[in-house]
Amino acid sequence: MHLSVLLFYKLKLNRKSHALHKRVEQLCTRAIRWGELKRKSKTEKKLAITVFSFPPDKGNVGTAAYLNVFSSIFSVLKELERDGYNVEGLPETSEALIEDILHDKEAQFSSPNLNIAYKMGVREYRSLTSYATALEENWGKPPGNLNSDGENLLVYGKQYGNVFIGVQPTFGYEGDPMRLLFSKSASPHHGFAAYYSFVEKIFKADAVLHFGTHGSLEFMPGKQVGMSDACFPDSLIGNIPNVYYYAANNPSEATIAKRRSYANTISYLTPPAENAGLYKGLKQLSELISSYQSLKDTGRGPQIVSSIISTARQCNLDKDVELPEEGEEISAKERDLVVGKVYSKIMEIESRLLPCGLHVIGEPPSAMEAVATLVNIAALDRPEDEISSLPSILAETVGRNIEDIYRGSDKGILKDVELLRKITEASRGAVSAFVQKTTNKKGQVVDVADKLSSILGFGINEPWVDYLASTKFYQADRDKLRTLFRFLGDCLKLIVADNELGSLKQALEGKYVEPGPGGDPIRNPKVLPTGKNIHALDPQSIPTTAAMQSAKVVVDRLIERQKADNGGKYPETVALVLWGTDNIKTYGESLAQVLWMIGVMPVADTFGRVNRVELVSLEELGRPRIDVVVNCSGVFRDLFINQMNLLDRAVKMVAELDEPADQNFVRKHALEQAEALGVDIREAATRIFSNASGSYSSNINLAVENSSWNDEKQLQDMYLSRKSFAFDCDAPGAGMAEKRKVFEMALSTAEATFQNLDSSEISLTDVSHYFDSDPTNLVQNLRKDKKKPNAYIADTTTANAQVRTLSETVRLDARTKLLNPKWYEGMMSTGYEGVREIEKRLTNTVGWSATSGQVDNWVYEEANSTFIQDEEMLNKLMNTNPNSFRKMVQTFLEANGRGYWETSQDNIEKLKQLYSEVEDKIEGIDR
Repeated sequence: MHLSVLLFYKLKLNRKSHALHKRVEQLCTRAIRWGELKRKSKTEKKLAITVFSFPPDKGNVGTAAYLNVFSSIFSVLKELERDGYNVEGLPETSEALIEDILHDKEAQFSSPNLNIAYKMGVREYRSLTSYATALEENWGKPPGNLNSDGENLLVYGKQYGNVFIGVQPTFGYEGDPMRLLFSKSASPHHGFAAYYSFVEKIFKADAVLHFGTHGSLEFMPGKQVGMSDACFPDSLIGNIPNVYYYAANNPSEATIAKRRSYANTISYLTPPAENAGLYKGLKQLSELISSYQSLKDTGRGPQIVSSIISTARQCNLDKDVELPEEGEEISAKERDLVVGKVYSKIMEIESRLLPCGLHVIGEPPSAMEAVATLVNIAALDRPEDEISSLPSILAETVGRNIEDIYRGSDKGILKDVELLRKITEASRGAVSAFVQKTTNKKGQVVDVADKLSSILGFGINEPWVDYLASTKFYQADRDKLRTLFRFLGDCLKLIVADNELGSLKQALEGKYVEPGPGGDPIRNPKVLPTGKNIHALDPQSIPTTAAMQSAKVVVDRLIERQKADNGGKYPETVALVLWGTDNIKTYGESLAQVLWMIGVMPVADTFGRVNRVELVSLEELGRPRIDVVVNCSGVFRDLFINQMNLLDRAVKMVAELDEPADQNFVRKHALEQAEALGVDIREAATRIFSNASGSYSSNINLAVENSSWNDEKQLQDMYLSRKSFAFDCDAPGAGMAEKRKVFEMALSTAEATFQNLDSSEISLTDVSHYFDSDPTNLVQNLRKDKKKPNAYIADTTTANAQVRTLSETVRLDARTKLLNPKWYEGMMSTGYEGVREIEKRLTNTVGWSATSGQVDNWVYEEANSTFIQDEEMLNKLMNTNPNSFRKMVQTFLEANGRGYWETSQDNIEKLKQLYSEVEDKIEGIDR
């Protein structure tokens, strides 16, 4: 071979060898840094606590799911101080800690700036940040205008001894709708990079603690797995050991944090769940229904029903329950049905679980706070453990099947609604009686195992039996109850155990943190106790057989509901969303729903891996095969790429079946689209879409949260631009390819949109992801007839799975959270962060108006009455967190300005005046 060729190959190999050597050195350095945590003394050790701020606003510093961040940080630092860490100068209270971080002491007290911990000149930034030039394509030359004073890059935060509490910069493009629209992927901005350069190379942190679910680091562009030094999460975190407090119920995003930012996650508990309860007119309705049941056979029956109907209208229940016109004569049977339907609706509201307040790290719930969680754990059958649910045991006592009672209650059959109420009350009472026996006078659980042994022994009546003795369920099966309550005793020990602080201290000493599953503690109590390094599941093991059975029930109810709403016609196409967390929690229920819609069944091999499907015949299916358009979240794409392959193969297999078009809508539409696009049927049958690799979300949520959008068409363009990347099983390893035209044509056939709610902790207005992935208005715009598709939400948060319309679910959410005194007073009790949580629910409600148009006017009107018209509440909100209150006022004005809320001019004028007042307060102007 020619000498020059040999030299070329040698040089190339040397370069590769050098790059490999450098990478190995980086990985070894990171491992060594973890090892150094064992050797370094606590007094010397430096810790960088990183909090998040999203959307970028002083009222949002310290955002995290379900967590009272500053109270938790204060609790953690006090514990570290006791353990020997140097936290010199730490304030006396968490409120003072907030003030230290939020306000620049060199400026006026109410400065719009956060406290500046460090000013980094451009020359220093370039010398510390080896990848700085790679950011210039998106952000220009440093310092830029984000986290910058025009000359320096600013690092926000405050140092206490050897602990630095810093505010992570945001993505940076939230306020730029055009960048949001066209950016398939991007990069961190210079301020973001400067923050991590400061933490590693100037502050010289021995470890970084990301505080709460979740920030932006792990979602920066780069490979989905197997990070290299060309991936931004890898470049940013550098060699710093990364410890990350993560909500126990979010294993999917915790897995992303582990894969993409090398995090050692430590799970924290979500707040104790409580029943929503009733208030105002809803409480009055409940009392009227009780009167009706005792007096319905007297002459007062019709009069009470008339009061029930008028009160139900005042509570806006006429949107959920079909009510007769006032004054209309109805028979006694019809009266029972009307009352039954109203009763069923308010029972649904009253019993809905909601997390109350915010969790503080290291503070486990008291025993009685755990009762609602235990009641819901008890409501599920667990056949694999031979445990019957408490409602089913109680139903058997009166000769009924609990499923039949659920169905009757859903239809508004009065006797079934009343029986279900009694079963629910008896379940709560029996569990409460049990918990009281295990607690001391301070409400703390003590020696559950010993007390349970004595309770289940001889000579002591079991507390649940004693309680049930005074109810109609006194003959409940004693053996089944014993088995169930032995299991509940184990669950109670786990709920009130606490290792969140202990695990953090272990991690900071470079020690092993016990792993454990993440997910919903009601479905899987093994998630508890918290303080574990979260793992998910084997991604190839889903959907399980149990998930498939649950999926069939939901799909059948969805199709039944769509037929009822659509003149008896089957939906030809359903556009739906697959989430990572939901499929982990439910072992693939929503994945199984897609398979059942198109009429196939998953088949597991001898190792339990699901890697193929088999057809269900049309005869067995008993209906046509429904076409699907699947929007996979970026997290689902990262975690379940094999399942995306399975889905794509399944859809294409169904499209190629020789079946009539009116029995196989997948084939019908694929043939039409193949002809229109000039492609073969397999390409036309592409139905599995997501973001481009390394990219997440449609960014509609960012635009809505920052009010940085012009019109709904712009939001729809963002969705199409970001979510039109298709998976192709015929091109393995090729990654996600943009197929926007196929995506648009598939969506244009959708007659229904669909999402799942699987956990009581997260509902439609709790997070922005749900409306961010909702294509309802987009589908209407793409359809030739411009007909709005029906929008549905499946709710499997309780044993009685429901399929509701999107508007019904938004109303239920508003009634049980945003407008519910129990919820918002619980939030207000947490102070600064609680105000932000209230504001967030209102902003997410506007998001649903923007993407679906399914929010009723009365929701905004009632929210305005609750938070603005009430002077005491208004002043409390403004004084507790003026920045978040300003955003709330702005959101009300925006809802009106965009046509989502019609209200009086007086209300609008008051809001404008308030906005001006709170602006002055924030800027320190005293008028």
